[in-house]
Amino acid sequence: MIRRAVLLLLASLLLCAGAGQAQAAGYRYWSFWERDAGRWVYATQGPSLARPSDGDVQGFRFAVSEDSASAVRPRGTADFATICAKTPAQEGRKRVALVIDFGTASDAPGGASPPAARTACARVSPDATTAEALAAVAKPLRYDTNALLCAISGYPEKGCGEQVSEEQRERPAAEKTSPSDAGPSLGLLAGIAVVVVLGGAAIWQVRRRG
Repeated sequence: MIRRAVLLLLASLLLCAGAGQAQAAGYRYWSFWERDAGRWVYATQGPSLARPSDGDVQGFRFAVSEDSASAVRPRGTADFATICAKTPAQEGRKRVALVIDFGTASDAPGGASPPAARTACARVSPDATTAEALAAVAKPLRYDTNALLCAISGYPEKGCGEQVSEEQRERPAAEKTSPSDAGPSLGLLAGIAVVVVLGGAAIWQVRRRG
């Protein structure tokens, strides 16, 4: 009975090893943020719908994130006064400060090198959306057929919101493997070894009592 239980447990652990390798780290995309009282807040509307007021600060960050709760914020603390210091106010126009963070090498697709983060001050019409403000200072922009923002200033060159696995994200481009090529992790193998030892000990105890 004990031998059977141990074998069943080992089988379930091996199945988990295969399934775990296919887990996704999230999606690679441009997230959209608004600065509120000095901190970044995930935007509740897309940039094509949001209509910032004069003096607002908006941010974009390219990264791999599971969802909005785990999305990575833009880096930097520059405020509106700093970003728009060299862009004077103009009658009939509004100024929107933009923070554009192209992310890190670990989030870059295909081993690409992300540009350095930058800021820009867009001077646009009073009813302009964030997307229009972004287009005024960070062309070329690229969108997919569902109006999802795929690239800012041409980065990245390809891809749009694709799913990314932990294996693909953490390894250098030359070392990436598909989930089916990867074996069980060292921690999982160690756990299986412990189960084998404990199971063998239990079987030996039963035989000894008998």
